[in-house]
Amino acid sequence: MSFENKGEMSRVFKLAQKFNCFYLTGLKSTDYKPFVVEGFQVGLIRQDVMKQLLKYPEVFHVSSGCVELNPAFRDYEERSNQVDKVLKELRAENALIALKGWRDECYNVKTEFNSKSFLKMDRSATCLFGIRNYGVDINGYIKHPIKGLCLWFQKRSPTKQTWPGKWDNMVGGGISVGQGILETVHKEAMEEASVPKHLLKNLISAGCVSFYFESERGLFPNTEFVFDLELPLDYIPENADGEVETFELLSATDCIDKILSSDFKTTSVPIVLDFLIRHGIITPENEKDYLKIVELLHVPLQSIYKRHVDKNINDIKENGTSAILQNI
Repeated sequence: MSFENKGEMSRVFKLAQKFNCFYLTGLKSTDYKPFVVEGFQVGLIRQDVMKQLLKYPEVFHVSSGCVELNPAFRDYEERSNQVDKVLKELRAENALIALKGWRDECYNVKTEFNSKSFLKMDRSATCLFGIRNYGVDINGYIKHPIKGLCLWFQKRSPTKQTWPGKWDNMVGGGISVGQGILETVHKEAMEEASVPKHLLKNLISAGCVSFYFESERGLFPNTEFVFDLELPLDYIPENADGEVETFELLSATDCIDKILSSDFKTTSVPIVLDFLIRHGIITPENEKDYLKIVELLHVPLQSIYKRHVDKNINDIKENGTSAILQNI
Protein backbone atom coordinates (compact mmCIF):
# COMPACT_ATOMS: atom_id res chain seq x y z
CA MET A 1 0.00 0.00 0.00
CA SER A 2 1.42 3.40 -0.98
CA PHE A 3 -0.11 6.88 -0.92
CA GLU A 4 2.64 8.57 -2.94
CA ASN A 5 3.34 9.46 -6.54
CA LYS A 6 7.01 9.64 -7.40
CA GLY A 7 8.21 13.19 -7.98
CA GLU A 8 4.98 14.68 -6.66
CA MET A 9 3.87 15.96 -3.29
CA SER A 10 1.66 13.32 -1.72
CA ARG A 11 -2.08 13.90 -1.51
CA VAL A 12 -1.99 13.38 2.25
CA PHE A 13 0.73 16.02 2.65
CA LYS A 14 -1.31 18.46 0.54
CA LEU A 15 -4.21 17.82 2.90
CA ALA A 16 -2.02 18.53 5.93
CA GLN A 17 -1.03 21.82 4.31
CA LYS A 18 -4.69 22.63 3.73
CA PHE A 19 -5.69 22.38 7.39
CA ASN A 20 -2.59 24.40 8.28
CA CYS A 21 -3.00 27.02 5.57
CA PHE A 22 -2.71 29.94 7.99
CA TYR A 23 0.27 28.50 9.87
CA LEU A 24 2.17 28.08 6.61
CA THR A 25 1.34 31.41 4.96
CA GLY A 26 -0.77 33.77 7.05
CA LEU A 27 1.66 34.24 9.92
CA LYS A 28 4.13 35.84 7.52
CA SER A 29 1.59 38.43 6.37
CA THR A 30 1.35 41.99 7.67
CA ASP A 31 -2.41 42.03 7.02
CA TYR A 32 -3.18 40.75 10.53
CA LYS A 33 -2.81 42.60 13.82
CA PRO A 34 -2.22 41.13 17.29
CA PHE A 35 -5.21 41.17 19.62
CA VAL A 36 -4.03 42.27 23.07
CA VAL A 37 -5.89 41.96 26.39
CA GLU A 38 -4.43 43.10 29.70
CA GLY A 39 -0.95 43.25 28.19
CA PHE A 40 -1.08 39.77 26.68
CA GLN A 41 -1.50 38.76 23.07
CA VAL A 42 -4.42 36.34 22.83
CA GLY A 43 -5.13 36.37 19.09
CA LEU A 44 -4.80 37.88 15.63
CA ILE A 45 -7.33 40.00 13.74
CA ARG A 46 -7.93 40.27 10.00
CA GLN A 47 -8.53 43.50 8.09
CA ASP A 48 -12.22 42.75 7.46
CA VAL A 49 -12.82 42.37 11.21
CA MET A 50 -10.76 45.46 12.06
CA LYS A 51 -12.93 47.59 9.80
CA GLN A 52 -15.94 46.62 11.90
CA LEU A 53 -14.16 47.12 15.24
CA LEU A 54 -13.19 50.67 14.27
CA LYS A 55 -16.83 51.56 14.88
CA TYR A 56 -16.37 50.79 18.59
CA PRO A 57 -13.39 52.88 19.78
CA GLU A 58 -14.71 52.81 23.35
CA VAL A 59 -14.20 49.02 23.37
CA PHE A 60 -11.38 48.30 20.91
CA HIS A 61 -8.31 50.52 20.52
CA VAL A 62 -7.07 49.97 16.96
CA SER A 63 -3.55 51.30 16.36
CA SER A 64 -1.16 50.86 13.46
CA GLY A 65 0.27 47.71 15.02
CA CYS A 66 -2.38 46.00 17.16
CA VAL A 67 -5.95 45.89 18.40
CA GLU A 68 -6.16 46.28 22.18
CA LEU A 69 -9.24 45.67 24.28
CA ASN A 70 -9.83 48.82 26.31
CA PRO A 71 -7.55 48.42 29.39
CA ALA A 72 -10.12 50.35 31.44
CA PHE A 73 -12.15 47.13 31.54
CA ARG A 74 -10.69 45.63 34.68
CA ASP A 75 -12.28 42.22 35.17
CA TYR A 76 -13.62 39.11 33.43
CA GLU A 77 -17.29 40.08 33.60
CA GLU A 78 -16.84 43.63 32.37
CA ARG A 79 -14.66 42.58 29.44
CA SER A 80 -17.06 39.77 28.53
CA ASN A 81 -20.12 42.04 28.65
CA GLN A 82 -18.52 44.83 26.61
CA VAL A 83 -17.34 42.48 23.88
CA ASP A 84 -20.67 40.63 23.84
CA LYS A 85 -22.56 43.89 23.20
CA VAL A 86 -20.37 44.62 20.17
CA LEU A 87 -20.71 41.11 18.80
CA LYS A 88 -24.48 41.12 19.12
CA GLU A 89 -24.69 44.43 17.25
CA LEU A 90 -22.47 43.09 14.47
CA ARG A 91 -24.57 39.94 14.35
CA ALA A 92 -27.79 41.96 14.01
CA GLU A 93 -26.20 43.87 11.11
CA ASN A 94 -25.06 40.64 9.37
CA ALA A 95 -21.66 42.30 9.25
CA LEU A 96 -19.53 39.16 9.57
CA ILE A 97 -20.32 35.70 8.20
CA ALA A 98 -18.95 33.86 11.25
CA LEU A 99 -21.64 35.37 13.49
CA LYS A 100 -24.36 33.63 11.48
CA GLY A 101 -23.31 30.54 13.41
CA TRP A 102 -24.07 32.12 16.80
CA ARG A 103 -24.27 29.38 19.44
CA ASP A 104 -25.18 31.00 22.78
CA GLU A 105 -22.23 28.94 24.02
CA CYS A 106 -18.99 30.58 25.08
CA TYR A 107 -15.28 29.83 24.99
CA ASN A 108 -12.75 31.33 27.37
CA VAL A 109 -10.10 33.72 26.06
CA LYS A 110 -6.67 33.08 27.59
CA THR A 111 -3.01 32.65 26.73
CA GLU A 112 -2.71 28.97 27.69
CA PHE A 113 -5.13 26.16 28.45
CA ASN A 114 -4.48 26.21 32.20
CA SER A 115 -3.98 29.97 32.61
CA LYS A 116 -6.58 32.44 33.84
CA SER A 117 -9.26 33.61 31.46
CA PHE A 118 -9.50 37.29 30.55
CA LEU A 119 -13.05 37.10 29.19
CA LYS A 120 -15.52 34.77 27.51
CA MET A 121 -16.81 35.05 23.96
CA ASP A 122 -19.48 33.28 21.92
CA ARG A 123 -17.74 30.38 20.20
CA SER A 124 -18.86 31.57 16.77
CA ALA A 125 -16.89 34.80 17.27
CA THR A 126 -13.55 33.45 18.47
CA CYS A 127 -12.36 32.89 14.89
CA LEU A 128 -12.80 36.61 14.23
CA PHE A 129 -10.09 37.30 16.81
CA GLY A 130 -7.84 34.30 16.17
CA ILE A 131 -8.51 33.01 19.70
CA ARG A 132 -7.05 29.61 20.56
CA ASN A 133 -9.79 26.98 20.73
CA TYR A 134 -9.70 23.65 22.55
CA GLY A 135 -11.80 20.61 21.81
CA VAL A 136 -12.12 16.85 22.30
CA ASP A 137 -12.40 14.04 19.77
CA ILE A 138 -13.07 10.32 20.06
CA ASN A 139 -11.79 7.82 17.53
CA GLY A 140 -14.39 5.07 17.85
CA TYR A 141 -12.93 1.92 16.33
CA ILE A 142 -13.33 -1.84 16.14
CA LYS A 143 -11.00 -4.72 15.28
CA HIS A 144 -13.00 -6.56 12.66
CA PRO A 145 -12.13 -10.24 12.10
CA ILE A 146 -12.09 -9.79 8.32
CA LYS A 147 -11.70 -6.07 7.56
CA GLY A 148 -9.19 -5.43 10.32
CA LEU A 149 -9.02 -2.02 11.99
CA CYS A 150 -12.19 0.02 11.25
CA LEU A 151 -13.28 3.53 12.24
CA TRP A 152 -16.73 4.96 12.83
CA PHE A 153 -17.55 8.32 11.20
CA GLN A 154 -20.58 10.56 11.56
CA LYS A 155 -22.28 12.67 8.91
CA ARG A 156 -23.15 16.05 10.35
CA SER A 157 -26.72 17.27 10.21
CA PRO A 158 -27.51 19.58 7.24
CA THR A 159 -28.78 22.12 9.79
CA LYS A 160 -25.47 22.42 11.70
CA GLN A 161 -24.18 26.01 11.97
CA THR A 162 -20.78 24.98 10.62
CA TRP A 163 -19.71 22.30 8.12
CA PRO A 164 -23.33 21.13 7.53
CA GLY A 165 -23.65 17.75 5.86
CA LYS A 166 -19.92 17.00 6.05
CA TRP A 167 -18.43 13.74 7.28
CA ASP A 168 -16.67 13.94 10.64
CA ASN A 169 -15.11 11.93 13.47
CA MET A 170 -17.48 9.72 15.44
CA VAL A 171 -17.52 12.21 18.35
CA GLY A 172 -16.13 15.71 18.68
CA GLY A 173 -16.88 18.99 20.43
CA GLY A 174 -15.44 22.18 21.85
CA ILE A 175 -14.59 22.77 25.49
CA SER A 176 -16.97 25.49 26.64
CA VAL A 177 -16.82 27.80 29.65
CA GLY A 178 -17.18 25.85 32.89
CA GLN A 179 -16.36 22.46 31.38
CA GLY A 180 -13.25 20.29 31.64
CA ILE A 181 -11.72 17.83 29.21
CA LEU A 182 -13.24 14.61 30.54
CA GLU A 183 -16.55 16.27 31.30
CA THR A 184 -16.75 17.45 27.70
CA VAL A 185 -15.71 14.15 26.16
CA HIS A 186 -18.31 12.22 28.18
CA LYS A 187 -21.06 14.74 27.36
CA GLU A 188 -20.30 14.73 23.63
CA ALA A 189 -20.03 10.93 23.52
CA MET A 190 -23.49 10.52 24.99
CA GLU A 191 -25.11 13.33 22.96
CA GLU A 192 -23.60 12.55 19.56
CA ALA A 193 -23.30 8.77 19.62
CA SER A 194 -25.19 7.50 22.71
CA VAL A 195 -22.06 5.78 24.00
CA PRO A 196 -23.05 4.06 27.27
CA LYS A 197 -21.14 4.84 30.45
CA HIS A 198 -19.70 1.36 30.81
CA LEU A 199 -17.98 1.70 27.42
CA LEU A 200 -16.64 5.15 28.22
CA LYS A 201 -14.56 3.53 30.97
CA ASN A 202 -12.41 2.17 28.13
CA LEU A 203 -11.45 5.61 26.80
CA ILE A 204 -7.71 5.93 26.22
CA SER A 205 -6.12 9.39 26.18
CA ALA A 206 -4.04 9.56 23.00
CA GLY A 207 -2.44 13.00 23.22
CA CYS A 208 -3.26 16.11 21.17
CA VAL A 209 -3.15 17.48 17.68
CA SER A 210 -2.77 21.17 16.89
CA PHE A 211 -3.10 23.16 13.68
CA TYR A 212 -3.81 26.70 12.43
CA PHE A 213 -6.49 26.90 9.75
CA GLU A 214 -8.10 29.85 7.96
CA SER A 215 -11.39 30.02 6.09
CA GLU A 216 -13.77 32.76 4.99
CA ARG A 217 -15.17 32.69 8.54
CA GLY A 218 -11.88 33.49 10.24
CA LEU A 219 -8.77 32.10 11.94
CA PHE A 220 -8.68 28.77 13.79
CA PRO A 221 -5.68 27.99 16.01
CA ASN A 222 -7.07 24.70 17.34
CA THR A 223 -5.84 22.15 19.85
CA GLU A 224 -7.78 18.90 20.08
CA PHE A 225 -7.50 16.43 22.97
CA VAL A 226 -7.68 13.02 21.32
CA PHE A 227 -9.16 9.83 22.76
CA ASP A 228 -9.28 6.32 21.35
CA LEU A 229 -12.20 4.04 22.18
CA GLU A 230 -12.31 0.41 21.12
CA LEU A 231 -15.94 -0.62 20.68
CA PRO A 232 -17.70 -3.99 20.57
CA LEU A 233 -18.22 -5.46 17.09
CA ASP A 234 -22.00 -5.24 17.48
CA TYR A 235 -22.04 -1.62 18.71
CA ILE A 236 -23.78 0.88 16.40
CA PRO A 237 -23.68 4.60 17.32
CA GLU A 238 -27.02 6.40 17.66
CA ASN A 239 -27.38 10.16 17.76
CA ALA A 240 -29.26 11.71 20.67
CA ASP A 241 -29.15 15.47 20.05
CA GLY A 242 -30.30 15.80 16.42
CA GLU A 243 -26.90 17.02 15.19
CA VAL A 244 -25.89 13.86 13.32
CA GLU A 245 -27.61 12.55 10.20
CA THR A 246 -26.04 9.07 10.09
CA PHE A 247 -22.96 6.98 10.94
CA GLU A 248 -20.69 4.85 8.77
CA LEU A 249 -18.04 2.25 9.55
CA LEU A 250 -14.98 2.16 7.29
CA SER A 251 -11.84 0.09 7.17
CA ALA A 252 -8.72 2.03 8.11
CA THR A 253 -7.37 1.96 4.56
CA ASP A 254 -10.69 3.27 3.17
CA CYS A 255 -10.42 6.16 5.64
CA ILE A 256 -7.69 7.69 3.47
CA ASP A 257 -10.06 8.20 0.54
CA LYS A 258 -12.74 9.46 2.92
CA ILE A 259 -10.65 12.28 4.39
CA LEU A 260 -9.23 13.19 0.98
CA SER A 261 -12.72 13.85 -0.36
CA SER A 262 -14.32 17.30 -0.32
CA ASP A 263 -17.15 15.81 1.75
CA PHE A 264 -15.02 15.57 4.90
CA LYS A 265 -14.72 18.35 7.50
CA THR A 266 -11.26 19.85 6.99
CA THR A 267 -10.58 20.62 10.64
CA SER A 268 -11.35 17.03 11.66
CA VAL A 269 -8.83 15.51 9.26
CA PRO A 270 -5.88 15.90 11.70
CA ILE A 271 -7.53 13.59 14.25
CA VAL A 272 -8.00 10.83 11.67
CA LEU A 273 -4.47 11.21 10.29
CA ASP A 274 -3.04 11.07 13.80
CA PHE A 275 -4.98 7.85 14.48
CA LEU A 276 -3.83 6.23 11.24
CA ILE A 277 -0.21 7.14 11.98
CA ARG A 278 -0.32 5.89 15.58
CA HIS A 279 -1.89 2.60 14.48
CA GLY A 280 0.62 1.94 11.70
CA ILE A 281 -1.65 2.49 8.71
CA ILE A 282 0.35 5.48 7.46
CA THR A 283 4.07 4.78 7.87
CA PRO A 284 7.43 6.15 6.66
CA GLU A 285 7.50 3.24 4.22
CA ASN A 286 4.22 4.01 2.42
CA GLU A 287 4.15 7.82 2.81
CA LYS A 288 7.13 9.75 1.47
CA ASP A 289 6.12 12.97 3.28
CA TYR A 290 5.58 11.19 6.59
CA LEU A 291 7.82 13.44 8.71
CA LYS A 292 6.33 16.64 7.28
CA ILE A 293 2.82 15.37 7.95
CA VAL A 294 3.65 14.46 11.56
CA GLU A 295 5.04 17.96 12.13
CA LEU A 296 1.89 19.54 10.72
CA LEU A 297 -0.22 17.61 13.22
CA HIS A 298 1.59 19.32 16.10
CA VAL A 299 2.20 22.95 15.19
CA PRO A 300 3.60 25.01 18.12
CA LEU A 301 0.50 27.01 19.05
CA GLN A 302 1.75 27.35 22.62
CA SER A 303 4.52 29.67 21.38
CA ILE A 304 2.90 31.28 18.36
CA TYR A 305 1.72 34.33 20.29
CA LYS A 306 4.26 36.13 22.44
CA ARG A 307 2.58 35.81 25.80
CA HIS A 308 3.30 39.03 27.74
CA VAL A 309 3.70 42.21 25.76
CA ASP A 310 3.44 44.97 28.35
CA LYS A 311 7.13 45.84 28.21
CA ASN A 312 7.14 46.45 24.47
CA ILE A 313 3.50 47.41 23.91
CA ASN A 314 4.55 50.64 22.19
CA ASP A 315 6.69 48.67 19.76
CA ILE A 316 3.78 46.35 19.08
CA LYS A 317 1.40 49.25 18.49
CA GLU A 318 3.82 50.56 15.86
CA ASN A 319 5.11 47.33 14.31
CA GLY A 320 2.34 44.83 14.97
CA THR A 321 2.71 41.20 14.00
CA SER A 322 6.44 41.40 13.26
CA ALA A 323 7.13 42.44 16.84
CA ILE A 324 4.85 39.74 18.26
CA LEU A 325 6.05 36.84 16.14
CA GLN A 326 9.78 37.43 16.31
CA ASN A 327 10.23 34.50 18.70
CA ILE A 328 8.78 31.83 16.38
